[in-house]
Amino acid sequence: MFPCPACQGDVELGERGLAGLFRNLTLERVVERYRQSVSVGGAILCQLCKPPPLEATKGCTECRATFCNECFKLFHPWGTQKAQHEPTLPTLSFRPKGLMCPDHKEEVTHYCKTCQRLVCQLCRVRRTHGGHKITPVLSAYQALKDKLTKSLTYILGNQDTVQTQICELEETVRHTEVSGQQAKEEVSQLVRGLGAVLEEKRASLLQAIEECQQERLARLSAQIQEHRSLLDGSGLVGYAQEVLKETDQPCFVQAAKQLHNRIARATEALQTFRPAASSSFRHCQLDVGREMKLLTELNFLQVPEAPVIDTQRTFAYDQIFLCWRLPPHSPPAWHYTIEFRRTDVPAQPGPARWQRREEVRGTSALLENPDTGSVYVLRVRGCNKAGYGEYSEDVHLHTPPAPVLHFFLDGRWGTSRERLAISKDQRAVRSVPGLPLLLAAERLLTGCHLSVDVVLGDVAVTQGRSYWACAVDPASYLVKVGVGLESKLQESFQGAPDVISPRYDPDSGHDSGAEDATVEASPPFAFLTIGMGKILLGSGASSNAGLTGRDGPAASCTVPLPPRLGICLDYERGRVSFLDAVSFRGLLECPLDCSGPVCPAFCFIGGGAVQLQEPVGTKPERKVTIGGFAKLD
Repeated sequence: MFPCPACQGDVELGERGLAGLFRNLTLERVVERYRQSVSVGGAILCQLCKPPPLEATKGCTECRATFCNECFKLFHPWGTQKAQHEPTLPTLSFRPKGLMCPDHKEEVTHYCKTCQRLVCQLCRVRRTHGGHKITPVLSAYQALKDKLTKSLTYILGNQDTVQTQICELEETVRHTEVSGQQAKEEVSQLVRGLGAVLEEKRASLLQAIEECQQERLARLSAQIQEHRSLLDGSGLVGYAQEVLKETDQPCFVQAAKQLHNRIARATEALQTFRPAASSSFRHCQLDVGREMKLLTELNFLQVPEAPVIDTQRTFAYDQIFLCWRLPPHSPPAWHYTIEFRRTDVPAQPGPARWQRREEVRGTSALLENPDTGSVYVLRVRGCNKAGYGEYSEDVHLHTPPAPVLHFFLDGRWGTSRERLAISKDQRAVRSVPGLPLLLAAERLLTGCHLSVDVVLGDVAVTQGRSYWACAVDPASYLVKVGVGLESKLQESFQGAPDVISPRYDPDSGHDSGAEDATVEASPPFAFLTIGMGKILLGSGASSNAGLTGRDGPAASCTVPLPPRLGICLDYERGRVSFLDAVSFRGLLECPLDCSGPVCPAFCFIGGGAVQLQEPVGTKPERKVTIGGFAKLD
């Protein structure tokens, strides 16, 4: 193992050692030219002459020796194989005419682009280079020479730029020295500040201990004095003994009254002796474990780690809602920078241009006014006092193909409205069949009228392109999601169709004989049928159902129900597209009669539920307007 001179990486020579490497003849020629340029005129002597050797006039690469004229003729006799050796100028470094393969000792003739290695004819036919891109050495020589010449020409033609960058680097070095010294001073100042705080705290704690100590000593000293007064012939006892000698009764009573109280207290203190103060200072112990840990962990502030974008909560609808979080052990971020750009626009020369929003607080943001039918790439990075962290991984989001249509559910008309439960915000509806539908199912064998529950949107489209999305409960029995002419919807679903009657076509909304005259006309309805977590895409339904018609699939099939369904209406073209609202993959496209107002419609047979996609703009998050603040790299 030895370090690579170019990248300092470890190079393993293997069992053959240096013999397994190519000779760098180019570098040897450079060294030889340098030696000749700095030579002081020292002559190269013949290596085969008897002493004293003569000056060499020729060299032989095959013999790897220098000769004078006589020795060259002597060692290359006429008529022998050595006579074919070509003489060269005398030199001390003999090199082969060309590079030799270290494996087969043959001259290299080709270059393997895959391995980036020169190979000989034997290497070319071996398995080691099977399937590799191999070109003649001449082609590789010309290509590399052109590239090197072009790069060298560019560098030589931009010497002013090189000098400018050198000056900039030297200025950076000076700033680095100054900034490093400032950082040292700041750290020293902060540490001195910590030391000053600790010293001040130490002085206050010692002062508290000193005050407590003096107070205890004073109380103990007073107690000692009291006990000393109880000794025989001194203090209180001596005074009591003298009072007892008094014979004048009135005088004795006057003096002994107060003395008796003092003697009684002294007697009680003697019987219940206890020091007036404790000698222990355990209450003055300090617990510095937490502080020592904090000081041990004291380190330079680190930049935040790359945020992780929450792909489950990030989506695009009328606006783009972006949500992210920091890794668990990442340093905190004071604010974030959001960058985004469109990827479906023609690339411009130079680096990619990002739109940027600085100092975004929190871990979510709204990007307003995105272009419809576009693909955005977004990334986030955090910032704190230490600087900016790494960018998150790029996230690509598809925006809806048309402007989002905002509407609410309107269940004021239709059949069996009591079975439809619409939420208070009028964005969700659930079909609740209840007991009547169960009783109807019990009478199916004898015939019954099974109603189709319908709910419409409270707006109608009369021009342009519109898009909306909804989520269908996978447990729904049968749900139809789509659009239709408002007049035809009211006409078709005001009654109670008999789904068991042989004259009822569940896909047309008309009697079976009413479609002959309008086969070529666009249907007034366009519905996508969902049931039990599947989407039905089949040829058995008529064009009025919006499932196939002339543009539908040739055979019936089902696909899994995506989390959200998207409906895109092109009023001018009279076309309706059903999409996977997560990936925006097309599911079905069909014609629609747009001769009048068209409104969203949802049909239920049996239990089912639909939830409209809530506009992103209703979320109480920070708004980031795309237009008007673009800041480019």
